[in-house]
Amino acid sequence: MTSAIRLPVAVLLPGTGSDEVFVRSVFGGPLAALGVPLITPAPVPGKGLAEEFLAELDRLADRYGTVLAGGISFGAHLAAEWAVANPGRCGGLLAALPAWNGESGSAPAAMAATVTADLVADAGVEGALAAAAAGSPGWLGDELGRAWRRHGGGLEAGLRVAAGRRAPTLGELRRVGVPAGVGGCADDPVHPADVARGWAGALPRGRYRETSLAAVGVDREALGRVTVLAFLGALLG
Repeated sequence: MTSAIRLPVAVLLPGTGSDEVFVRSVFGGPLAALGVPLITPAPVPGKGLAEEFLAELDRLADRYGTVLAGGISFGAHLAAEWAVANPGRCGGLLAALPAWNGESGSAPAAMAATVTADLVADAGVEGALAAAAAGSPGWLGDELGRAWRRHGGGLEAGLRVAAGRRAPTLGELRRVGVPAGVGGCADDPVHPADVARGWAGALPRGRYRETSLAAVGVDREALGRVTVLAFLGALLG
């Protein structure tokens, strides 16, 4: 049924300090099962991180006409921001682990990004990685090690950009009329599941499903599957 609907190409963005490798590990399999081509832009580290991602969404929408926009954490924020501003070019939304709506304020993810940026400024990328690995599951430490080193000297600035950028408000999300799947993790204190449920409730055609960080640690696609299944529920419901 979904192949007959001809879903557009998916353009999915990574979260703060993350990269396209992680996005593809989460969403590659679930979208391939639907026959949906996946484009995962690499981050351009530094102060222009957000604007470069938004510009890439514009470029790809110009090329393909419409895209299925989405991402993980900060990437989901940017995709939703773009969807609000481009109602005729967004064919759907895949939002995994949104961290706040409106101003970031004291949201746990924003505070964590700021603390990490301060640590990078004081101890460098390698020092920050050592501290992060000490308090993280092994799989997450491995992901951070690859991605943070790739961000390199731009990591601190990118973290501060993400921490201070407003996400769409719930009122703005109510104007996004495309099918939208929102995925959350019930045991993630940095990306509270209540925020993801709030997004799904505000989006007119939003649906929500959740998994756990424990499951993602074993199988990265667990997060992609629940987000894609939520999207299919919105599309077909």
